[in-house]
Amino acid sequence: MRFVKMHGLGNDFVVLDGWREPLPEAPGTLARRICDRHFGVGADGLVLIGPSRQADVGMRIFNPDGSEAEMCGNAIRCVARYVHERAYVTGDRIRVETPAGVMEPRLVLRGGRVAAVRVDMGKPRLERGEIPMEGPPGRVVEEPLEVAGSTLRLTAVSMGNPHAVLFVDDVQEIDLLALGPALENHPVFPRRTNVEFVQVLGPRAVRVRVWERGAGATLACGTGACAAVVAGVITGRTAREVTVHLPGGDLEVAWAADGQVYLTGPAEEVFEGKLKGLEDKL
Repeated sequence: MRFVKMHGLGNDFVVLDGWREPLPEAPGTLARRICDRHFGVGADGLVLIGPSRQADVGMRIFNPDGSEAEMCGNAIRCVARYVHERAYVTGDRIRVETPAGVMEPRLVLRGGRVAAVRVDMGKPRLERGEIPMEGPPGRVVEEPLEVAGSTLRLTAVSMGNPHAVLFVDDVQEIDLLALGPALENHPVFPRRTNVEFVQVLGPRAVRVRVWERGAGATLACGTGACAAVVAGVITGRTAREVTVHLPGGDLEVAWAADGQVYLTGPAEEVFEGKLKGLEDKL
């Protein structure tokens, strides 16, 4: 089984190509093994791509714990670059079918090479039931929540997957390893949640640390960067175009006047390889 290792700002993925060979029948089980950084390849997620009846390419993402994610902003940029450079899709716009719907990355080309990828991430969903989150109807904006013996205020956003955004004075002071899983698995989130701690540096810049559902602490999260900016706008903290500083690097996020959220950032291919032994253990 051949694979390609890719990353977006250090948020790394093992990509399996359904055009080249059959995709695994038990991707969740494979994800747990292949994402292991000691006994597998090591990654924040397993990405399966192949033909789609609704779009140019179909994409599924599986977390290291074997659960399936609805959407991933960093993974979709990697997929866009991958299919472009192998000529599976022509042109600079690519329609990608995901469990969260069809997304449309656009390649930013310089000298014929992919310099970045801009993704139309769609409109954020802000109603409690769309996150989903337990409680009365309406938006969740700086709502108090008891977590690990403390009262935290969070704003909930769905970018096709759930996010809990918390604004803090200094993200480096946050005990991510304690608060991240406590929030991810809080009973108020029936499907668990991604978590972003956001430090506002100014109206057009924020610093973010993220705890991803099913993956833990990662160097970057594309949907998380989008959720942080949406939450910044609706709480009056930021402008609609913001540079998001993550441990792995910077992403540009714009919440346009038409309600669409646009995410721009890099995607890199690291190496190709062939799996031996893991398939036999599935």
